[in-house]
Amino acid sequence: MAQNDDNLLKKIAGHAKEYGFVFQSSEIYDGLSAAYDYGQNGVELKNNIKEYWWKAMVQMNEHIVGLDASIFMHPTTWKASGHVDAFNDPMIDNKDSKKRYRADVMIEDYIANKLQKKIDKEVTKAEKRFGEAFDKEQFLATNPNVLRSQTKIDEINDRLKKGMEGDLADLKALIEELGIADPVSGSKNWTDVRQFNLMFSTELGSLAEGANKIYLRPETAQGIFVNFLNVQKTGRMKIPFGIAQIGKAFRNEIIARQFIFRMREFEQMEMQFFVKPGEQKEWFENWKEKRINWHKALGLGEANYRFHDHLNLAHYADAATDVEFNFPMGFKELEGIHSRTDFDLKAHEEHSGKKLQFFDTADNESYVPYVIETSIGLDRMFLAVLTAAYTEETLEDGSERLVMKIPAALAPYKVAVLPLLKKDGLPEKAREILLELQLDFNCQYDEKDAIGRRYRRQDAIGTPFCVTVDHQSLEDNTVTIRDRDDLSQIRVSVDEVRGKLAERTSMQELLRKL
Repeated sequence: MAQNDDNLLKKIAGHAKEYGFVFQSSEIYDGLSAAYDYGQNGVELKNNIKEYWWKAMVQMNEHIVGLDASIFMHPTTWKASGHVDAFNDPMIDNKDSKKRYRADVMIEDYIANKLQKKIDKEVTKAEKRFGEAFDKEQFLATNPNVLRSQTKIDEINDRLKKGMEGDLADLKALIEELGIADPVSGSKNWTDVRQFNLMFSTELGSLAEGANKIYLRPETAQGIFVNFLNVQKTGRMKIPFGIAQIGKAFRNEIIARQFIFRMREFEQMEMQFFVKPGEQKEWFENWKEKRINWHKALGLGEANYRFHDHLNLAHYADAATDVEFNFPMGFKELEGIHSRTDFDLKAHEEHSGKKLQFFDTADNESYVPYVIETSIGLDRMFLAVLTAAYTEETLEDGSERLVMKIPAALAPYKVAVLPLLKKDGLPEKAREILLELQLDFNCQYDEKDAIGRRYRRQDAIGTPFCVTVDHQSLEDNTVTIRDRDDLSQIRVSVDEVRGKLAERTSMQELLRKL
């Protein structure tokens, strides 16, 4: 069941700041809303997530190659893609609180928090009543209370879909009929719903009056589409093939909130997979399976993922689903998988006057390929990892610890080297070991405070292993390796340390699960 824990999100945000994962942008000037900086531990975790995605997507797929397109693009790009005319969110303001909200999100939240929760409660009660004999599917299809709530959900979704297609007046009417109140003031005094374009515009040129209006890209996908032929020809790529890219995108989100979940400057990891028309359904299902396996291999908990098929398909799509993750604020989109048909390449053909087609020598014909897109928000992935990793534990001796159980391959630091004492030659021995390990692993060195306190500091940043150097190390060249998760300690020769760490922390071992 989805969680909705504002307190947990605050704890994660507080911990992220205290331990150098994420800082508010421009904090000394009271910050900038919906903009964040990744600190010394955050940038390491972020880079490791990118590496995991890139290796799985590009290195392990001979028919997928990479790209790094410019953030600035010719303004006609965004006319062709539909962003100039249609990249809008339906906004509504509360007249009393002066707060602005997305009308569709308010309605979706009402469905999730009022109606879906009713269904979930009925299911929970029935599970307790019937035990192992409980048939959830049959219960959902026959229980009168569930059916009433589901009918209401279906009716609201139907009106929401029509509203999103242009009937903004009915979106406001729906909000009023459902009695949706401003979460800040409790007021139900709403303005009309109106569309708000999300693109940031700027000027290209030395003089403002002679400048051309251009946009900061709202997505990275278009950089791939306009380079389709460049990559296909220079790489001698055959259909099907993919182009992958990691890069920044910018959206003027009016209601950016929920920590790093929704920001105005964010990073995307996208892959556009070009296929023969008619084969898109098969490839769509194929990429759904590949992407969910990529997520589950991390071990963040299979129950924390679910697919959510789109009820309201974008005009260019013939299928779309989201991989949703159970964030502190409930199940929300983490990754989108879309069958985009041939909309993008055809639109760029039309606006550029250039052919963007593939000549299939096997069938002796040219065609505009269809596209399957996988698009994941790097910042959301970062938050998903923090959410699953954040653990408050009471140990056997009654003491408590806060530990970040980050997957070892993604952890900012793989190992901390700790001399037991800051004397007797232990720091020198520890630094000798550190120099060797730094060739293969991102390491920390810490000799300040009692060893127990140092262990807790490493737990708090998610370091999976600590190597402790003590007096016995000087005698027999052995050290203690402490495991972050189960707190076990083993004594090994210094010569064995590298192999033990590689076995447990390497990206290769993670990739082998795919």
